[in-house]
Amino acid sequence: MTAALAHPGRPDAGVEILDLRHFSSADLRPLLDHEAQVWSRLLSWDYRGSAEMILRYVDAKILPGYAALDRGRIFGYSFFVYEGSKGVIGDLYVGNFNGAGPDPERAVELRLLTHVIETLQRSPGIHRVEAQLLVHETGSVARPFLDQGFRRFPRLFMVLPLRLGRLQSSPELPYGVEIRPWTEQDYQGAAAVITASYRGHIDSEINDQYRTLSGSLRFLNNIVRFPGCGTFDSEASYVAVHRATHSIIGVILCSRVKHDVGHVTQVCVIPEYRGRSLGEALLAECARSLRRRDYTLLSLTVTQANDRAVALYERLGFGTTRIFDAFVWEG
Repeated sequence: MTAALAHPGRPDAGVEILDLRHFSSADLRPLLDHEAQVWSRLLSWDYRGSAEMILRYVDAKILPGYAALDRGRIFGYSFFVYEGSKGVIGDLYVGNFNGAGPDPERAVELRLLTHVIETLQRSPGIHRVEAQLLVHETGSVARPFLDQGFRRFPRLFMVLPLRLGRLQSSPELPYGVEIRPWTEQDYQGAAAVITASYRGHIDSEINDQYRTLSGSLRFLNNIVRFPGCGTFDSEASYVAVHRATHSIIGVILCSRVKHDVGHVTQVCVIPEYRGRSLGEALLAECARSLRRRDYTLLSLTVTQANDRAVALYERLGFGTTRIFDAFVWEG
């Protein structure tokens, strides 16, 4: 559908908001090429793999969302996906726009978000909406979410130069525990660890997949098999195993997000083994593997309110380069 035109004199006057499924990859590719440059500059992240996946879905006419047009040129977009009774806002990006006012791009971002949020909240059977927008500074696009009853969770994007920091050596492991590389047979055990680790945890408020074994399995499948969070790096992913029972008690998953940059997509330890340096040991193994292959940087995200994890990462040499928001609505 076409949104009503803005009132004359507004920064976004004359901008059209149209259904994303009206367009092809050729229409959207210049904008995504520009967005990839922003991801590289802000996050040291090669977004081109994700962009190609988005463009394939656009050509297949199966990606719901909206595009912002100025005189026929797409200069902004936002898309979302349906996962059962949940909607997930996948991205929001507005490129160069020569509108009036001090911040015309922001005005268009807020309009796009308003359309997406209203569409999701009015979709039959949708009872939950989640969003994490990494390239947007905390608070910058919060208004449409907060106006519609979303909760906001500030999160940190942290990076570690791999030649620095305190991950040059591993701490001593708890008795009877070993760390070994990830294998394809570890899905079920790792999913059980994720579910146990996040029970009652603030991150299970942000991502409800953590609450169930089936949800954790879906999360793992998305991380390992799809390029949304980079290309899964099995060589830098490990599990901690209790030798006597052969059960997995900790896991770290890493993806390659640039030719020399790794990103921790998951690190967790079951509650019984917390406080025994096992998380630090998993991070050290991951960092060692990346250094051996000439990676220069390791990044991760963490919820700001997770004080214990933030303190560990800071002690190990990670620094916060930006703060972004996660948003959750439950109807």
